[in-house]
Amino acid sequence: MTEDVEVCFRKIISERNAPKVELIVDGYTGFLYYDKDGSITYSLHWDHYFKHIVVDKYNSIYKLQMPEITPHVCRHTYCSNMAKSGMNSKTLQYLMGHADIGTTLNVHTHVNFEDAKAEIEKLNVV
Repeated sequence: MTEDVEVCFRKIISERNAPKVELIVDGYTGFLYYDKDGSITYSLHWDHYFKHIVVDKYNSIYKLQMPEITPHVCRHTYCSNMAKSGMNSKTLQYLMGHADIGTTLNVHTHVNFEDAKAEIEKLNVV
């Protein structure tokens, strides 16, 4: 996720009400998001939500334009953030549903210079 998209998401999140989450897992509860009619939000719903509600609405309000994003971009962001936070690679592989650890580490996890710099700085402990 680029910094521009992150800024846009942080703005949206800061202005919304937190969803009510139930912890019961019966196949229909425990999801973070539901449609207006109370049904579970699926991938196609998210595609529509991101394109028409988040991006189009955001871009009509703010000067800094949000680029086109998909739920899969969020999947990459989740994987990268969990890896950067120190989550065990095998646990992350399991959570992502990847058969091969290479997919988790080489395709879905993204790091940059700042991430590498922070890790090196951890090694310079006196």
